Amino acid sequence: MSTRIKVMIVDDSAVVRQVVTELLKTDPQIDVIAAVSDPIFALERLKTQTPDVIVLDVEMPRMDGITFLRKLMSERPLPVVMCSSLTEAGAATTLDALAAGAVAIVTKPKMGVKQFLQDASCDLLAQVRAAASANVKQLSAGAKAIAQPRSTSNEAGRVGQKLTADAVLSASAGSAMHETTEKIVAIGTSTGGTQALEQVLVTLPRGSPGIVVVQHMPEKFTAAFAERLDKVCQMTVREAKTGERLLPGHVLIAPGGKHLTLKRSGAYYHAEVVDGALVNRHKPSVDVLFRSVANSAGRNALGVIMTGMGDDGARGMKEMRDSGATTLAQDEASCVVFGMPKEAIKLQAVDRILPLQEIGRAILGWASR
Repeated sequence: MSTRIKVMIVDDSAVVRQVVTELLKTDPQIDVIAAVSDPIFALERLKTQTPDVIVLDVEMPRMDGITFLRKLMSERPLPVVMCSSLTEAGAATTLDALAAGAVAIVTKPKMGVKQFLQDASCDLLAQVRAAASANVKQLSAGAKAIAQPRSTSNEAGRVGQKLTADAVLSASAGSAMHETTEKIVAIGTSTGGTQALEQVLVTLPRGSPGIVVVQHMPEKFTAAFAERLDKVCQMTVREAKTGERLLPGHVLIAPGGKHLTLKRSGAYYHAEVVDGALVNRHKPSVDVLFRSVANSAGRNALGVIMTGMGDDGARGMKEMRDSGATTLAQDEASCVVFGMPKEAIKLQAVDRILPLQEIGRAILGWASR
């Protein structure tokens, strides 16, 4: 890949093509080399041009985006950022897109698309930059990938102060309560994480420790994501609700647009879903979950940080390790994007660095101690 990121836009809306082109051109490191109205034209352009990233719409004439994506990933894998409607129906399509190998999803409304894309320009640019550095071999190898949408609400798209977990939850002044027989696992992930998460969870038997998960994902998507995971995993997987006890054999996924925290009552743990500010420009935030686990579980917990862009979760994992928890990070070779694990490793927050295929076994080994 050259120093500048070459982008091809495929969208049947002339307005979207124009707006996305203008937005991407505001980044001096990005070149828009083509903007075409459907996948048939895109296939013709690909005979003579090789983009570093394709921004692809889902609903188009002649050939839909999902069909084109599957064809592309089977014949010449390239990083693809999908544009999908921010609706429940769009959520199902989004899951299909990531199953086909898309790096990330930019959600958009049916109305007011131009203004929305302008408001969400920072997120779109970040998605394209992340896609350009993504390990596409990992995506194409993970045939059972599920979804990796990113929140592109107006709030998320605005540049503002980058808040820490302090904006939602205070750090504990002391250590967590003494060890109990209840062990819990906390997992944080982002770009490429749904694929990685599924590969870990399908290896775990029904009696595994309860698991809480933050996967960066907008609202309307997490319920469908949990439902899909529940169908392929031995463990029960569902979207978390406040007051729900974290039981062995259960996985609770943070709802999109909310933070997930873990609370302790006696010897048991339960979920608490809270609103609040974006933390590290995310909601849900891995840092918020990990801090709550450090506060409530301490050495009863295992923290796992996996593929993702940025540094969300690094400080929270350091707090977990300082509280006595065991911590694991996915290695660079198996990550789609090594950002989040890399930042946690830099903070000396990680006990062990493991390939993706070894994380499930490591969880079971820790649980049996």
